[in-house]
Formats: sequence, structure tokens, C-alpha cells
Amino acid sequence: MARAFIVSLVSGLLAACSGQFWANALTPRWGYDRHADIGYADGTRQRLDVYVPDTRATGAPVVVFFYGGSWQSGDKDGYRFVGQALASRGFIAVLPDYRLYPPARFPAFVEDGARAVAWARDHAADYGGDPDHLFVAGHSAGAHIAAMLAADRRYLAAAGASADDLAGLVGMAGPYDFLPIEDPVLQAIFAPRAAWARTQPIHFVTGEAPPMLLMHGGADRTVAPENSRNMASRVNDRGGEARLKIYPETTHVGLIAPLAAPLRLAGDQLDDIADFVTKVVSDRSR
Repeated sequence: MARAFIVSLVSGLLAACSGQFWANALTPRWGYDRHADIGYADGTRQRLDVYVPDTRATGAPVVVFFYGGSWQSGDKDGYRFVGQALASRGFIAVLPDYRLYPPARFPAFVEDGARAVAWARDHAADYGGDPDHLFVAGHSAGAHIAAMLAADRRYLAAAGASADDLAGLVGMAGPYDFLPIEDPVLQAIFAPRAAWARTQPIHFVTGEAPPMLLMHGGADRTVAPENSRNMASRVNDRGGEARLKIYPETTHVGLIAPLAAPLRLAGDQLDDIADFVTKVVSDRSR
């Protein structure tokens, strides 16, 4: 009962305009170094931040995290709480900005994601990271970007990298299977209608995809939990490995809220991410 109350309160706080501000304001400034505004391409939206733990073993896992915002809003400065959360578990966290609508449309933001991942692979060792333990992660629209990179091998190849470079995917409340598109703005973002199928991560799933942790709130009314259920089922049916975890009574925003340091008692999400990354790294090291 107490945890349910906390989850509800947290969801309300972060859904409010000031919620993200307070999550970042209360995020510790110690325990990590933040290397900000590094260009991974030439555009003003093609910048990223790197969060490096103060204490780490050489060869730390690297997690490239894409924030959400319906492919229309968001910036990396609003997600310091995510960078700190990942760094607190000994991971190198890379948080990129990417082009948004308008003026950008699909696949511009996925192409930016691929460039950011290629940069992270090429520069992982500069920050004490291991390029062989490279993960993509994201929330909402960011999870869509991460899943497209993991499932449709063309994007990373075009950026000079490879889907084989990815050790795993963590998707939080991701839209992976959302046809037909009914919202007029999303129709414009993913136009033309005749090409909608190529915008869906689920359509590119093969047994070659890296291991996945697909997390979703059972009370998500923004992105239906069926997206994660369908994606996990397709991956496993095709011979891949996807772990699905549904968090009962958790909303869309409530799923990511417990990554904020003062709100971590509200859920096990950070533990689940850390456990997944650690297990994948251990399995790959055998």
C-alpha cells in the first residue's frame, strides 16, 4: 500500500511541468563526472553528455540512453537524473540529444541515434568504458529509437557501426508496434502512410537481435503495454532473448520516475536495469 502511494505521488510529480526540474535539482552532483555538450555530428541537436562514475573498474559497461517526448520534445539536460542513476551502478552513461519534429521526421531521429551509438563505441575507452559491452536504452519515443537500432541493422551500418556491436537493449514503455497511426501529428512524423511498416521495430525482429529487457507500466495509458508484450513475444518466437517485466499500477511517467535519486524507493526499475546489464556482461565474458 505504501509503495503504491509513492508510485502514484511520483507519477504526479514528474508528470507536472516542474517534476523534471525537481528530479534534477535533487540529483546528487557527486559520485560522477559529467562531460557535457560533446558533438557526435555537426548539428545543434547532435550533442551528447557522458556520465562517468568516480570509482569504476576499467572496462565498464556503456549505456546509451535516449529520452522520450513523442519525437517532438525533450533535451538531455532534463535527464541528469538518468545519467546519475546509471553512473551510480558503475556504468558509463551516454545521453544524446537528437533532431525532433518539426522540422525533423522519421527516420532523422533514428539516424541521429545511430551516430550517437557509433560515437559511444569509438570513444568508450576514452572514458574507461568497454566498447564490447555497449547497450542501448530509452524511455517512450527513446525506447523506439533504441529498438529500431537493435532490430533494423541498416541504421548502425550507415553510421559506420554494426548492430553486432550492441550487447543488449533496455526498453522502457516503448512503442514498438503501434499501427495504425491515428494521431495527425504522428502521421506527419512518420509519413508517408505507405511506408509506415518500416517505422515499426517489431517488423525487423530476427533471432540476431541482442538480448532485451522490455519494461512497461501496467497502467500506461500513453503507450499501451501490448507494445512490449508483442515485441517480447516476437523476439522470443524468432529465437532471440527478451525478458518482459510489467509493473502493475505503474503509469507511463511512473515507470521512469524511480530512476531519480530521491524517488528510488518507489520501484525496482534501476535494480532491474542494473541486474540485466550485469548478467549480459557476465554471459558475454564467459
